Amino acid sequence: MSTNASRGTPHHTSHDDAAPSEVSRRGFLGASAAAVGAGVVGIAVTGSLGAGTATAAPSSGYLVGAGKGDLTGAIAGQGMMGYSDLSQVATGLLQRVWARAYIIADAASGKRIVFVNADLACLFESHRVGVMDELRQRFGNLYTEDNVNLNATHNHNTCGGTAWDYAYTLAALGHRENSYRAEVAGLVDAIVAAHHSLAPGTLELGHSELHDASANRSLQAFVNNPTPDRRHFPEHIDPQVTSLRLRQGGNVIGEITWFATHGTSLTDANTLISIDNKGYASYLAEQSNPDVVASFPQTNAGDMTPNLAVRKLHPSGPTEDHRANCTIIGQRQFKAGERAFAAARSLTGGLSYAYRFLNLSDIAIDGAYTPDGRAARTSPAIMGAAAAATSTEDNTRSQLSFLKEGTVLPFAAALGATSKVTPPEWVQQVQAPKLPLFPLGYMPPHPWIQQILPIQLIRIGDLVLAAAPAEFTITAGLRVRRIVAAAFSLPLENVLLQGYSNGYSQYVTTPEEYLSQQYEGGETLFGRYTLCAYMQEFDRLAREMAAGKPSSRGPKPPDQRGPQPDLLTPVPADTPISGRRFGDVVRGPKTSYRSGETVSVEFCGAHPSNKVHRVRQGSSAAKDGYFVVERYEAGRWVAAADDNTWGTELTWKRPSGSSTASSVTISWTTGPGVSGRHRIRYFGDVKHTNGALSSFVGTSPAFDVK
Repeated sequence: MSTNASRGTPHHTSHDDAAPSEVSRRGFLGASAAAVGAGVVGIAVTGSLGAGTATAAPSSGYLVGAGKGDLTGAIAGQGMMGYSDLSQVATGLLQRVWARAYIIADAASGKRIVFVNADLACLFESHRVGVMDELRQRFGNLYTEDNVNLNATHNHNTCGGTAWDYAYTLAALGHRENSYRAEVAGLVDAIVAAHHSLAPGTLELGHSELHDASANRSLQAFVNNPTPDRRHFPEHIDPQVTSLRLRQGGNVIGEITWFATHGTSLTDANTLISIDNKGYASYLAEQSNPDVVASFPQTNAGDMTPNLAVRKLHPSGPTEDHRANCTIIGQRQFKAGERAFAAARSLTGGLSYAYRFLNLSDIAIDGAYTPDGRAARTSPAIMGAAAAATSTEDNTRSQLSFLKEGTVLPFAAALGATSKVTPPEWVQQVQAPKLPLFPLGYMPPHPWIQQILPIQLIRIGDLVLAAAPAEFTITAGLRVRRIVAAAFSLPLENVLLQGYSNGYSQYVTTPEEYLSQQYEGGETLFGRYTLCAYMQEFDRLAREMAAGKPSSRGPKPPDQRGPQPDLLTPVPADTPISGRRFGDVVRGPKTSYRSGETVSVEFCGAHPSNKVHRVRQGSSAAKDGYFVVERYEAGRWVAAADDNTWGTELTWKRPSGSSTASSVTISWTTGPGVSGRHRIRYFGDVKHTNGALSSFVGTSPAFDVK
């Protein structure tokens, strides 16, 4: 069904003929770059900020609000983000991508927090800056980086090129401004919708466990951890599920369910923009209750895979069908969330938050935070050979197949893994035993990744989120959680490592795991003791926050706005398929189908990236999207499905021999119980030789579903 942009409400509407409104992980460079950061450290940040309210506050308790925003960027002809595979270029749309925002305000203190979960691979510094600029213009100092948390589900099937860091943009063939703007707009839309929905409410916190939605893809590293750590995870996974429910009166308006598993059910063989298992869990929850905004954020998912078979270059499990796996793993998370909510208790208490920037390229670490008690340090970012080899348990192919996980320094000469940029000897010592491959922190004209990165603490009553801009393994997350829980005197289960938050800097392993140089260790960019640096800085920030002390902000990240590399040639002007007009049906549907069968219609189309079709606030995919499936009912055509419906897809391609014509195929797998007369309508935009756009509509012949 169509989804209301502000709350998730189905919007059944007839689509008129007017033009629709516009609007790697994987080691990123893998096979695409020849080299690649520098840096410095800081400490940084903030206390809580008083705030006004959008609704009159009660004398005690909370104000709560929830909202959605459409993040869907360009759906064809651009590199995708997650697997950093140059051959993974988008060819269409499986399902729209969403941001979900929640605002909780303490009526007594006026403090508020904003929690945003986005179905994206990563949220970069570019997103943080873009969102904060927009919020500042709209709300002044009401929402700042201090009380706003932006995090990603790490879905590997979204638009690439939305960062300002060369390591990520080059892996997607350059910066894509159209997709970047769509993502920032969607994040802001979600926050604005949550702000305008604020009303007196209550919170509930629950826990459960989930044992069949993740597996440890790097056991070789995990077993290096000390026995007490391994005993905490007897199945080598983190089964904890934590759920937070927001109510206004008796109505549930928001649900947040944390669980650690990667967004890689849809493999690198997929080229359709989509949402993966966590997005599908959200879809199920919102279909079951259209008034709820439901999100499924990550925690410490660094070494957790949803591909339960854990086979090299053959990601699979529970089945051999990656789309089926996406729905199964998503459904299991949805059900685990329901179990947690069934056991939930009322959550009370105040709100507090703190924020600090760290220069992860140069942190001096006290021996109290290292395994051997010796002082240590971090270094500028270095990507290792094991990272370029890819995490083979989640990939169908390796970008640099001659490199293997477990490759360490002694084999460097044999592999010829040298670079024109040579880090100093002390850096190689900090990074040992990593085989340095791409010196990201030393690449000209400036480091190719962000090295000044934020950490954040958010406390909602007895729930604390330790937010970090990286992918922590379950044991690395456990060590941070223990430190923060001790600082606040809270049960461990109520402290979560909120990974993929406010930025992105690859992985964080334990020092013991790092020695194994599996994929995660190769992508632990700042050296063997990166985790120890996070433990030290989270400990400092948590103790300051618990004591009510102000915190320094730390070093300011560099402003990287400005011209970005773009390796893609501009999309040429469109021409129709020979002998056809734009919108013509090239291959029509059969006259009738049985329920459960797939309907497929091919249109003479135009390049989908000529104009990004983003769902506006208060609208629906049926109105603003690329297509709609309509059913004839009571003398008129009404929306039955659209481009946000699981079971529909749009696939774009160039017809054989043409570089300017477009074939657009729209498919719909009819669900159980579907019947009646239907048609498919496609909404395209032609780019003319002068650059101007004009819209058109294609309509299929009607067909019956019995």
